[in-house]
Amino acid sequence: MDRYLTSSEVAELCRTSPSTVRWWRHVGRGPRATVLPGGRRVLYAQRDVEAFLAAGREPERETTPAAASR
Repeated sequence: MDRYLTSSEVAELCRTSPSTVRWWRHVGRGPRATVLPGGRRVLYAQRDVEAFLAAGREPERETTPAAASR
C-alpha cells in the first residue's frame, strides 16, 4: 500500500510553503492529489510526489528556433 503525504509534508519535501502546494493543485501544476470522501482531506501518494520531483530534474528542451529546426 502506498504511503500518503499531507500538503505540509509535500511542501517540506519541495522546500516551499503549504500554500504553494495548494496553489499548484488549484492550477493543475503539482503532483496528483487524492481528495478523500467528504472533500476536506487532501493527500498525495508518495510515488506521485517522487515522480513530480523527478520530472523537475529532467533537462529542459531548447525552445530557440534553431533547436526546433533540428
